[in-house]
Amino acid sequence: KTAIIHVPVGKLSFADGKLADNALAVIHAVLRAKPSAAKGRYIRKATMSSTMGPGIPIDPNRVKNLLAEDEA
Repeated sequence: KTAIIHVPVGKLSFADGKLADNALAVIHAVLRAKPSAAKGRYIRKATMSSTMGPGIPIDPNRVKNLLAEDEA
């Protein structure tokens, strides 16, 4: 209802590629769960951070393009 999703994508011991794959899988799952009645941008803003670290903004449009390239 509040439109906030908190999801762990890995641990510090994971390789960089594995963390990226996990993050893309989470975003892909959220985009697939978009109801057909929802109009406009489904993900407005995304931020990734460690447990107590600062948040790093993620551009949802770039991620969506990466997912589209990955599926093609």
